Amino acid sequence: SVDKYGVEGINGMYLANKLVDNHIKTFITYNKGQTWALLPAPATDVAGNNLHCILPFCSLHLHLEMSENPYTSGPITSKKSVPGIIVATGNIGTQLSSSNLGMFITSDAGNSWRQIFDEEHNIWFLDNGGALLAVLHATTPIRHLWISLDEGKKWDRHSFSLAPLYVDGVLMEPESDNHIITFFGHFSHRSEWQLIKIDYKGLFSRRCMDGDYQTWYLHNKGELCVMGEKQIYMKRRPGNRCMLSQDYSRIYSSEPCPCTAYDFECDYGWERQTNGKCSPAFWFNPNGVAKSCSSSQTFLNSTGYRKVLSNNCKEGGKNLYSPKREACRPRPPRGLRLTTSQGELSAAVGSNVTFMVYLDDGDAQRTSIQLDFGDGIKITYSNLSRTDDGIRHIYRTTGIYRVTASAENSHGSDSSTLFLHITSPVERIYLSAPIVAIRGKEANLTALVWPSHTRTLTFFWWFDNSSEPIVTLEGSISHTFQKVGRNKVTVQVASGSTVMQDSKDITVKEFFRSLLLSFSPALDEHNPDIPEWREDIGRVVSGVSEHQLLVSLYPGLPTTAELFILPDEHTSIEHKRRNEEALDIFVTALNQGLIQFELKTDIRIIVYMTQQTLAPLVDSNAIHSGSAMLMLLSVVFVGLAAFFIYKFKRPRTATRRKLMEKEMEARSRGTASHCAADRHV
Repeated sequence: SVDKYGVEGINGMYLANKLVDNHIKTFITYNKGQTWALLPAPATDVAGNNLHCILPFCSLHLHLEMSENPYTSGPITSKKSVPGIIVATGNIGTQLSSSNLGMFITSDAGNSWRQIFDEEHNIWFLDNGGALLAVLHATTPIRHLWISLDEGKKWDRHSFSLAPLYVDGVLMEPESDNHIITFFGHFSHRSEWQLIKIDYKGLFSRRCMDGDYQTWYLHNKGELCVMGEKQIYMKRRPGNRCMLSQDYSRIYSSEPCPCTAYDFECDYGWERQTNGKCSPAFWFNPNGVAKSCSSSQTFLNSTGYRKVLSNNCKEGGKNLYSPKREACRPRPPRGLRLTTSQGELSAAVGSNVTFMVYLDDGDAQRTSIQLDFGDGIKITYSNLSRTDDGIRHIYRTTGIYRVTASAENSHGSDSSTLFLHITSPVERIYLSAPIVAIRGKEANLTALVWPSHTRTLTFFWWFDNSSEPIVTLEGSISHTFQKVGRNKVTVQVASGSTVMQDSKDITVKEFFRSLLLSFSPALDEHNPDIPEWREDIGRVVSGVSEHQLLVSLYPGLPTTAELFILPDEHTSIEHKRRNEEALDIFVTALNQGLIQFELKTDIRIIVYMTQQTLAPLVDSNAIHSGSAMLMLLSVVFVGLAAFFIYKFKRPRTATRRKLMEKEMEARSRGTASHCAADRHV
């Protein structure tokens, strides 16, 4: 429809303009849109000439849009106090038009129409709807108005102004005993506003008595049952010059009618056929509709009809159209749905998560519901109605949880699943990486996050000056370094809107030698097993050398470490040979327990060599012997060192070294006792 207008005072009556075959036509309904009909045109025009307009080829068409100006009547008007009377602007023909407009009125709720003016007028109801006021809708000034006391059959002209007035609007008090009309406008476009008050009370000689009223039957082309009842209205006899009482009753009597198919609209999934009956649509299965059997063993099954709202008809004993009560049929659960109360698929650790379980079809009263929260906890309900307020659960650790609801009865089962993301803020991140790596071979890197998260974070790995990161969902990665020297690695972790990062420098060599170290058992008693502590101890042990010596402690107990001796490719063969000899002295010192450091007062830790590794001893240039490889070592070692660590902070070292020449001299003389005495100095 293009426009729709609800007639005041008559329930279920509407006028609508619809587009039919590219023509806009006006239709009327008396049963809230169940059936529509064209408007019959008047038999004659305002001058009494026959119009010869025959349905359905020719009919009356009305403009139904509402007025934007509250001081004009608009193209159509009706009033609750005078049911059945409608005044509207329109035209006669095959379609609605904006030309050849006239004013039309009906006194019997649209069953018949009369033309009252051949020009557009603004029309208001006076005297509680008992009289009509008409003012020409014109752009020129006017001085006359028209009043009718017989529903528009006869109009009396009255002058309301000595000089013509451009009328901008009319004011009046609705539904009151005040009989004052106020015109406002101006005499010319340059003049001031003018107000003209008119008291039309002199049109009436007395108050209306019982004999001044007549009954009127609401009908639809002779059918007295409208919206399921017969209604008789009271209205003043046309032409009687008496004032209506403000509180007189318009409805004289009302009697319900037996129901017919047109007192009902088609239920969901049903369509009206040409014979007036409702039948299932092609896509609708009436036997598959979900039935509610939660509170009893019976349900109301639709017959395809649904009574029109406000319809007051009464069905007979057969009740052909109303829903029929039937016994519940056992059905397996179908359409099980699982959601959170807010529809969110993420929540914070420790917060209450409310799950909602819905069942579209099935014997809900005999269906058990099990909810598996995905964290090892399950809960079962014997009746779906017990879950109406939701099921609350708290997750204590982060992760992505698979939450599953299962419904089961003696006839079958159904299930529904969702994945819930439980998160918590990242407080701290630490990049665990080897301090030395070999060019061309994979090195393992691990990002440690506090508090611990499970599959809920995104990691971004940046290597050297790479323009794009490697993105992973796990906190570990393997990477092959291709550039010898220092390589910087940065890892970023994203949790919600928070991003944290840590970086490490990794020394990459073609080859290196390493020693596995162990410590006095007393060190384990003070090992908090945190990365910072391990770094401090590593710096203490590596401080024994002034050259390329790196130490890395491993997590866990007992405390172990690896000492890396890095080659210097640019030293002479003679220098490399001396370094090899120095390494032998250093290994001997480790074996004899001469390498020590002070952890705390009266707590001295001895460093031992657990195992000497040979990997990797061969680089891409193929060195031919283990002895030649030892010659490439560029570290010069000193003997005994003592270090002090206070409260596990960055150590301050105090080193006492013996000259290497004395060790080498002692070895050459073969005097082991003298060598041992020197080392204890």
